[in-house]
Amino acid sequence: MTTNRTVISQLLQLPVLVAALGYLVDMYDLFLFSVVRVPSLKALGVDGDRLLSDGILLLNSQMAGLLIGGIFWGILGDKRGRLSVLFGSILLYSLANIANGFVTSLDQYALLRFVAGIGLAGELGAGITLVTEILPKEIRGYGTTLVATMGVLGAILAYFVADLFDWRISYFIGGGMGLLLLILRVNVLESGIFIKTKQRVLPRGNVVMLFSSPTRLAKYFQCILVGLPIWFVVGILITFSPEFGKALGLSEPVVAGKAVMLSFSGQVLGDLVSGFLSQYSQSRKKVIRLFMLLSLVFMLVYLLAPVRDTTLFYAVCVCLGFANGYWTLFVTIAAELFGTNLRATVATTVPNFVRGATIPLSALFIQLKPALGTVYSALTVGLLTLAVALIALTYLAETFTKDLDYVEEV
Repeated sequence: MTTNRTVISQLLQLPVLVAALGYLVDMYDLFLFSVVRVPSLKALGVDGDRLLSDGILLLNSQMAGLLIGGIFWGILGDKRGRLSVLFGSILLYSLANIANGFVTSLDQYALLRFVAGIGLAGELGAGITLVTEILPKEIRGYGTTLVATMGVLGAILAYFVADLFDWRISYFIGGGMGLLLLILRVNVLESGIFIKTKQRVLPRGNVVMLFSSPTRLAKYFQCILVGLPIWFVVGILITFSPEFGKALGLSEPVVAGKAVMLSFSGQVLGDLVSGFLSQYSQSRKKVIRLFMLLSLVFMLVYLLAPVRDTTLFYAVCVCLGFANGYWTLFVTIAAELFGTNLRATVATTVPNFVRGATIPLSALFIQLKPALGTVYSALTVGLLTLAVALIALTYLAETFTKDLDYVEEV
């Protein structure tokens, strides 16, 4: 029987800590743009309605990078190893974010958000894959919860750094943290399960295998659909909270950075609660379903409740963040559903396709906006994402006790 002291020592081993710290830096850089969107665009001469349209352009540039990077880093993680992704991805997005602090035009800003997005795409999937493979199945949920919690703390850190420093300095700090983390990663060892699989003659990181089997393809798309509500909330409701606050007639303007910070404060608690609930109930699916239903409730409150006080609006942002706390459970399920020779590919591409889904979701939101208005266009898109996510979750297998030492056959 595993003792508490053994569990803690396993969770605090270097690969787990490095994966957790890497995701902290990843989330800092990923959400720094949401925090500094308005001041950085204003500094580049953008104002009025263009703050929304150009903000969506930059967000979509970053998300397009995440889509491309997700495929690249996922394949690399299965072909070369999880550590190659952890090194390469953080180096790329750290350098891109340092360069982001020097931009003087919108075109430069968009290009560097795209490059940073490519780099940011690799961190979570590789980290979760490494942690799930090196920890015993009885406690790997605690490991992925630690990674998730540190990541969300990174998003909160982005708010406080941007509040204390100019937006350019904030980008420099994010890039600097990433470069410092590279030093820690020098002593991290590769996953034993991957090393054993690498010695066998079989295809690794072969994306075609996802499409060659109807069962694998169905599992893959179901994993993506399960995560859609999280990024609807983050990419639309929270990122563009100033515009929603105006549409809802709030007493004071909403500060985007504050809404991001508060929502991720809620997600820290949500990640912890969902992780421990999953361990207690020995089920990932039950907890994810519960958090999806909570997301529905708080989404309706955010968009339809007669809230006019800005403080109450921020409180709802915290609740939305809490309901988003199943993010790591959803990525963990994706990793556990596939064999070692495809695990990094899936665990890296799935969350980035979900992030990239912000592009069609925001496009649909903008398309519906003239006819339905800001509030009801968002409500339509939100209900659609939740409906498909709940249906997809129903057909996924439970993975809590699954042994991960297996491969996908051609």
